[in-house]
Amino acid sequence: MHMTQRILAGLAISSLALVATVARAQAREEAKVLIATEVLEELRGQRDQQIPASLMQRAYGVVVVPNVTKAAFVFGGRFGSGVLSARDSQGRFSNPVFINLGGGSVGWQIGVQETDIVLVFTTPGGIENIKEGKLTLGAGASVAAGPVGRQGEVAVGTDAEVYAYSRARGLFAGMALDGTVITVSDASNDRVYGKTDTTAAEIISGAVTTKSENIRKFVAAVTASADAGSTTTKSKSPPAASGAPATPPKGSEPAQTFPVE
Repeated sequence: MHMTQRILAGLAISSLALVATVARAQAREEAKVLIATEVLEELRGQRDQQIPASLMQRAYGVVVVPNVTKAAFVFGGRFGSGVLSARDSQGRFSNPVFINLGGGSVGWQIGVQETDIVLVFTTPGGIENIKEGKLTLGAGASVAAGPVGRQGEVAVGTDAEVYAYSRARGLFAGMALDGTVITVSDASNDRVYGKTDTTAAEIISGAVTTKSENIRKFVAAVTASADAGSTTTKSKSPPAASGAPATPPKGSEPAQTFPVE
């Protein structure tokens, strides 16, 4: 009987430890979403250092990876984790898909630096690759350093599928990210959405959802950035795969069309 009590006590302690571990992980993910929201809101408030409105208006998806660490000592590399919000079949930005970002470079470099990274997807191809689990920038989707500010409106071309930005020490600028790999964080998505084997496609389509207030605020921040673009410029909208126009986010003008999930 004494041994049985010990076993039961051990199992109880293990269960509590597991619950505590899961709770800490969920808290980290909620914090990540909160910081990503702050990054977008701060950029939107800096008119001379913001993503051009026309680019946000025609975005199929936006990735925000706060606090990316870039370390180098002969062999360099970058790593971080963040979130992706993509357009659904109605043209609305989805709840975030949790992703990981990693990449390497070779060179005689020494140093460690943290930066926020924002990626704007102007075609559905890169989003589709991420939904399948992995995207390599430069290989799976062409990537270019994004133009910045009001003067950047005229510099936004149509060749790149992804425009990349970084913010470090208060400065916001375009950056090159060829070779960087984006993968879906299955464990984070399962914890946040409370479902085993949650897929990126399910999150983007709205098949799974969450009542998290931090996630609601993040989606609102992405939507506000795109809506600001729709009221200041009239740029070419992405085509719809179905051939029929979809309903744009409330307040958007002109109407945009997006592929059906």
